[in-house]
Amino acid sequence: MGKLSKRQQKIAESVDRKAAYTLVEGISKVKENATAKFDETIDVAVNLSVDPRHADQMIRGSVSLPHGTGKTVRVLVFAKGDKATEATEAGADFVGAEELAEKIQGGWMEFDRVVATPDVMGVVGRLGRLLGPRGLMPNPKLGTVTFDVGKTVTEIKAGQVTFRVEKAGIIHAGIGKASFSEEHLVANAQKFLDQLKKMKPSAVKGKYIKKITVSSTMGPGVKLDEQSV
Repeated sequence: MGKLSKRQQKIAESVDRKAAYTLVEGISKVKENATAKFDETIDVAVNLSVDPRHADQMIRGSVSLPHGTGKTVRVLVFAKGDKATEATEAGADFVGAEELAEKIQGGWMEFDRVVATPDVMGVVGRLGRLLGPRGLMPNPKLGTVTFDVGKTVTEIKAGQVTFRVEKAGIIHAGIGKASFSEEHLVANAQKFLDQLKKMKPSAVKGKYIKKITVSSTMGPGVKLDEQSV
């Protein structure tokens, strides 16, 4: 392991690795230590007692954060006719059908989220091998296969985040930037955690949330007291 810089040493010493902070205390500590020369992303990681190998324990969904994410999200919408117009008016960055599919097949991937109306999923389906591994494939469970494209685009642009449990049972999501106020970060984190609680599988008995950690891009993880959230 390389030698820590003076800044990193100071940050490491400020966090009690054995302590479990409240959500407010944890966010405050992470903001205090987010001293990089760029606006660091604040991330919440949650270790769940689920086994993603079982379909009934696969946690996957989305949530609209009340104060956004601080990121500019480029939204691509596969739609035709009136729905294409609706998507454009809602602020979608790219709208089309076959022509967009051909562009993507040619290697173009300059977008962050993909939405599609059900009637054009035949076109989108051909892109599964390209969009799937990147987590970009439209999915009804995420609300990205819908005729209500205007509302969906608006929600994504306003700060909707998607999440999916990893093999080890961990889910993480960016809940804002270090430049956000503590109040806004706490509200965003609470909304994300509340959504996870609502999605507890009936197959999971006993303790559902095992560990919660909040961190910034360049900072150490701060453990939270699960009871406080």
